[in-house]
Amino acid sequence: MTRGQYTDPKSMQITFRQYADKWLDTRTASPMTRKELGRRLRLHVYPVLGSRPIGTFRPSSRTFRRSCPLLSTTRCCRATDPHPVIPWMPDQVFAVRAALPDRYRAMVNVGAGCGLRQGEVFGLAEDAIDADGRTLHVVRQIKHVEGHPVFALPKGGKRRDVPLPGSVAEALRAHMDAFKPVEITLPWAVPEGPKVSARLIFTAEQGGMVWRSNFNGKEWKPALAAAGLIPEADDDGKYDSAREHGMHALRHFYASALLDAGENIKAVSEYMGHADPGLTLRVYAHLMPDSRKRARLAIDKVFQRDSQEDHGPQTAQ
Repeated sequence: MTRGQYTDPKSMQITFRQYADKWLDTRTASPMTRKELGRRLRLHVYPVLGSRPIGTFRPSSRTFRRSCPLLSTTRCCRATDPHPVIPWMPDQVFAVRAALPDRYRAMVNVGAGCGLRQGEVFGLAEDAIDADGRTLHVVRQIKHVEGHPVFALPKGGKRRDVPLPGSVAEALRAHMDAFKPVEITLPWAVPEGPKVSARLIFTAEQGGMVWRSNFNGKEWKPALAAAGLIPEADDDGKYDSAREHGMHALRHFYASALLDAGENIKAVSEYMGHADPGLTLRVYAHLMPDSRKRARLAIDKVFQRDSQEDHGPQTAQ
């Protein structure tokens, strides 16, 4: 007790569920996030670990995360993905875009050209395009809370501005000429939240919002198959899992293109809306160009300039 290392044995008898409920109350100020984490705990974790005392957990218990959807998809106990990101090649991006129906093709331009997440693409509205035509304001996304769609701030609760390339701006203008934006009203943050309206750029064929499940199954996967990224559907019309080829692949392409062009990691992190540059570095460090050649050229340039200043005139004589 003097060293401050004493642990009350009674505290070790608290069950995982009791501990997790308290953890959930202090985890985030976002009601939406608390609801979603609570739902995943109830569905995936409590049935297996809910009644287990905290004191019985050991380092070997971490193997559970391999089969637990909650622990693999939340910050609670997220495991590091051992597989490095392999970004699509430009031809693959263009092939997927060409295979999508016309009303969804510009989504690829926005995802691959501005690095938006799928929910941010679905929630993109007319007011996102700055008057200067060179900036995209990422201010909302469409999320699903307990099965209900809502408008919400982008992931992490942070709005951000992203450079809008001319090619992406042109694709968006052409899209909005062909498919007029539609005013959609959804609750804000939680299903019982206040109603908010936005004129969405991307809408379904029937004129409503784009539902993630419908889009992924009926539009995105067929496009992936047409582009040769996943096998064709089976006899029942079902496609294989394509997690590594979800719309997030467009963000990976965006990051790889910026890093390959020499953009600094801090700027890439800001444009992608990451919590900090360290996260960006951990995910994409292997895609950064080899700096050895740049280092040699930079030092050679300095020494060559020094040599010319000291000896150039004498050599000329």
